[in-house]
Order: sequence, then C-alpha cells, then structure tokens
Amino acid sequence: MNRGPLLLIVVLLLAGCGGSAPSNVNSSEAAASPAAPAASPLKGFEADLQYIKNGQYTYVWVFSRKDGKALEPADSIFLRANAPQVVDWVTTDEGKKVIAGTNFNLEEGNLELLKKRYVAEDYSNK
Repeated sequence: MNRGPLLLIVVLLLAGCGGSAPSNVNSSEAAASPAAPAASPLKGFEADLQYIKNGQYTYVWVFSRKDGKALEPADSIFLRANAPQVVDWVTTDEGKKVIAGTNFNLEEGNLELLKKRYVAEDYSNK
C-alpha cells in the first residue's frame, strides 16, 4: 500500500486547520492602550561615553581643563605623552572634554601629574 498520497492529504489538512488563537482583548481596548515610548538615542557626551564603554576597557577616564575652556592641541599632546597606555581617545562636549579608554590603571602611571593640570573623572564603573 502506498502511503504517500494519504500522508500528503493529512499534512495538508493539518496545515489548513492552523489559525490564530482567540483573543480575550477586544479591538477597542487594544487601540486604547498606549505603546511603550521608544528609547531616545544617545547624543553628545553620553553617546561618546557609550562608544568608549563598548570597547570593553577596564578603565574609562574623562579629562577636562580646570578653567572649563575647550581643549587645545597642546592639551592633546600633553595627555597623549603622559598617558601613552590609553588606547582610545574621544573628544566630546564641544571640545571641552576627552574620554580615554584603557586597560592600564592610570593610577599606576602618571595620573597624579594629569590631575595637576586637568579635572580627571573616573567613569570605569559608571
């Protein structure tokens, strides 16, 4: 006995019987419930900080000038020369801050020297 056609008929019947489960919520209730608001994308400092954090660095530091002014090329040279272990640098906040990502503990390096000239904020666990 050839079971092929019979099996095909059973499969087609089962596939045709499928449908959506009955809903206990009527359409007016579903339309009245508000949708969850979409998360707003990160901008500025928060986006730049997330970029560095996505690098999976153990240490994340934010440096800015003590006078609050924008960083100048000389500041970039000083920071890079005195924190050569930093892998990623991102200038942010309209040039007033720089975010540093590294796997080296800057406290074992020149962090005290950097703190004499800059505000240094540890964002490693934030």
